[in-house]
Amino acid sequence: MPGLSNVERAGCAKILASMPKGDVLSLSDTVTNKMIVVENLTEAMETILSFTKDAEEFLKRKKVQRDLIFKYLAKEGVIIPPNSEKHQLAKRALELWSSGKAVVDQSLPRQTDETRQRPTSTHVNVEVDFDPQVLGHQFCQWFFQLLNSHNPSLGQPPQDWGPQHFWPDAKLCLLARAGSVQMEDFHGADLVSLRLQALTKQEHLLLSPNLEPLGLRTLASPHGLVLVAVAGTIHRNRVCLGIFEKIFGLIRSPLENNSWKIKSVHLKIKGQDALGGKEIVAPALSYNSTTEMQLLCRS
Repeated sequence: MPGLSNVERAGCAKILASMPKGDVLSLSDTVTNKMIVVENLTEAMETILSFTKDAEEFLKRKKVQRDLIFKYLAKEGVIIPPNSEKHQLAKRALELWSSGKAVVDQSLPRQTDETRQRPTSTHVNVEVDFDPQVLGHQFCQWFFQLLNSHNPSLGQPPQDWGPQHFWPDAKLCLLARAGSVQMEDFHGADLVSLRLQALTKQEHLLLSPNLEPLGLRTLASPHGLVLVAVAGTIHRNRVCLGIFEKIFGLIRSPLENNSWKIKSVHLKIKGQDALGGKEIVAPALSYNSTTEMQLLCRS
């Protein structure tokens, strides 16, 4: 599995140590797509180093600013013009690390195959402590915050939505009951990503999940598939339009640091007229058995 060499790891760690704490924590969220919760600065640094694919990717991050790389190179005794641009500094840092002339602090933790796959800062990626319910809760927090950020009525900067969060053969099954019944099927990461984004970006919907026990259920198969079922309410301009139920099928990607990617989405939407005048507070899931969840994601 690709990752940082000991020399690159030591260099990246020195650059991280010179960054403001807030930037390090923010970078940890970016690198892991907010799927990992860190408790402190040390865990954030370890997570960034463990989940970085290569040194070039690290140096290209926005939080790794030009001046940070310049100061690092200066401390390493590398002479470089003060007006050098960031890409020139990054290239020089990569050359330094590949030359073997960089000073490696032996006190820094070295990355092994085991620690690369199992960062100590997460409850999601450590198999010993793996809890599907914890994964489901963290995933839903991340997913709906990301999707809702594309609703222009919220006035928020849109976050990094796109097909990269889905498997190439991902599928979406959408069933809507609002006046009439509509069924839509989409296949492929690009189409699934665009259709889901359209809910917030074009249709201005806001999806609010119920992450309490009655609104969230997870199921893990022995073959690596994790199903996450969640219920919630749908809003537009402060008006509640109805409820939704969503089942995600998640599978790890071994080529991307074992991060979780979306394999399938089953989305059911019920408008107010389909609810028979029932009051909506915190909708509960209607899937009463694991068999129903399994059958939905096999179709």
